[in-house]
Amino acid sequence: MSDDYDDETAPAPASNNSGITSASEGDSPYVGGINAGQLESFIQRIENLEEEKANLMADIKEIFAEAKAQGYDVKIMRQILRLRKMEEDDRDELETLLEVYKRALGMA
Repeated sequence: MSDDYDDETAPAPASNNSGITSASEGDSPYVGGINAGQLESFIQRIENLEEEKANLMADIKEIFAEAKAQGYDVKIMRQILRLRKMEEDDRDELETLLEVYKRALGMA
C-alpha cells in the first residue's frame, strides 16, 4: 500500500502530560493518537449531510402528499420509482418471474 504520508520522515508530535499532542503550532491536537480536528471535521460534515438528507426527505414526503391529494396511488408511485432505479435486464427478469409466479398461483 502506498501512502503520501511517510511515518519515518514525519515529525513526531510533541506531547504533554495531558495525553494531548500537537504535531506543530496551529495544528489540531491529537488525543490518544487521533487527530481531534480532523475527526471533528468528519463529524460536522456528516451531520450537515444528515440535516440535508432530512430536509430532502421532508420535501419528498410533501410531493407524495401532493400526488395523493391529486388522486395518485402513492404505493404504486413508490413501486415505479424502485423499478426505474433497476437496470433494464433486472427489471425484465423481475417482471417475467412475477408473471410466472402469478400464473402458477392462478392469478393471471
